[in-house]
Amino acid sequence: MPPNLASSDKRQHIIETGYRLFKRSGFHATGIDRIIAEANVAKMTMYRHFPSKDGLIVDVLGYRAERFDRQLDQLVEERSSAQKKVETLFAWYKAWFKRPDFHGCLFAHALAEFGDPAHPVFQAAAKQKTDLRRRLQKILEDAMTTERSESIAAALLMLIEGATLMAQIGQGDAAIRDAWKAAATLIGSVRAPR
Repeated sequence: MPPNLASSDKRQHIIETGYRLFKRSGFHATGIDRIIAEANVAKMTMYRHFPSKDGLIVDVLGYRAERFDRQLDQLVEERSSAQKKVETLFAWYKAWFKRPDFHGCLFAHALAEFGDPAHPVFQAAAKQKTDLRRRLQKILEDAMTTERSESIAAALLMLIEGATLMAQIGQGDAAIRDAWKAAATLIGSVRAPR
């Protein structure tokens, strides 16, 4: 990394380096010294931006959540129906599962490694899952009642999470295909209110 980067650029570089390392090796297995070495920053620079590793992890999760939200917005922007929007999201997951840098869901890993619901890392990961469910619900509200969209959004999130886990063990194609069939059935079974 060039030494003349602005402070905010260095901070972002550390976040991106942490993201890359955490998703590949895990949170607890990745030490601060490794992040400092890979980011090519001074220890003082690291601790000026991130006084604790937990703070860095929370910011990495925020960075990943924002990236995903932007991708999701772009994916569903031009789709006409709720079903098409959800289908596009499932297609994104199918493509993600095939990427060479796919290591499973960073947020699910964070929930597993930081099991205390009061821990800031757990809360950041749980927030992403809750936000995704709400985004799915908002998409579905164009096609059904709020109560029904709430229920189906929760089911869709479970299908996505299950397919992501199955992709980690090498069964991504079948998992996302079956998850989409179930999702399409759920969405298609809803009749518009009269």
